[in-house]
Amino acid sequence: SKLKDLNERQEQHSLQTPSPDTLQSPRLVTRFRFDVNQVMSHIRSKIWGQDKILHQLEEMLNIIWTDITEPNRPLYATLFLGPTGVGKTEIVRVLSEAIHGNPESYCRIDMNTLTQEHYTAALIGAPPGYVGSKEGNSLFQKEKIEGSYSKPGIVLFDELEKANDQVIYSLLNVLDNGFLVMTSGDKMINFRNSMIFMTSNIGAKEIMNYANGGLKYKVRKFLWFLRPSRWRKTEQDFLQSIVLSQLEKRFSPEFINRLDDVFVFEWLKQETLKHILDMNIQAINSRIKKYNCQLQLDPSAQKYILEKGFDKRYGARFLKRTIRKYIEVPLAKEI
Repeated sequence: SKLKDLNERQEQHSLQTPSPDTLQSPRLVTRFRFDVNQVMSHIRSKIWGQDKILHQLEEMLNIIWTDITEPNRPLYATLFLGPTGVGKTEIVRVLSEAIHGNPESYCRIDMNTLTQEHYTAALIGAPPGYVGSKEGNSLFQKEKIEGSYSKPGIVLFDELEKANDQVIYSLLNVLDNGFLVMTSGDKMINFRNSMIFMTSNIGAKEIMNYANGGLKYKVRKFLWFLRPSRWRKTEQDFLQSIVLSQLEKRFSPEFINRLDDVFVFEWLKQETLKHILDMNIQAINSRIKKYNCQLQLDPSAQKYILEKGFDKRYGARFLKRTIRKYIEVPLAKEI
């Protein structure tokens, strides 16, 4: 009977204590409630031709999701550079849609409207003694900037290079310690739970001159590739050097040094436009659904639109203008 009792106790113990083979690692839990893989899948379905940028964006989201960023700074601050119409602004809208379910759930500041020095008050409030100083009004949308405990806020400073220098300098403290204190002194906006994106078309004029076959840039490219260290470089590396040189001329070192990353977007290639055309046709079909009709392009029509709509100097915006001219105008007449 003693042996029987011992066997029963050993059996009960084996049932209560799982073997090492059945043990599983606990699932990592952070305060953020978004799935990085799902977010990137959604972005890759909307943004084409920028694989390197999306890979780096995914790495950034992994760091944010694990919640190991510096606690006394914004979650992330980056500057998007490159030609016009390649998706610099659109990528922020799609990211907002993937995380918050709404492409407009981010705070957008159009810096091209802040070209004068006194427009600094539009961000940090009017100085004491001036009209509106007590109200502390600002273009910043506090709820969208600060986000929530489970989801980060998203801020976009669009066309940064067009803003006055004093407006740009007012952002230094935001990038450094994550706080913006209004000039009234009694109101503060917390950016420490925010992802800050900035876009700029700086260098776009030089890139366009290069695309147009300017002799100056042909010579410059030839001299640039003469160095042995650059023999294996690509045309994109040359264009990136043009943009970064213009960046250093426009912005001060202390501003650039406060950014986590600076990304240079690539020109859109013609094969990429096929995906963008498909997305635009889907968008048109969603708008004409109320008329109980659907638009479909045969291969010859697709080829025609892609040939007419490809201009690497203007990117996806040129394709959209082509779609408007050759598809939407006759479609509207047909409806």
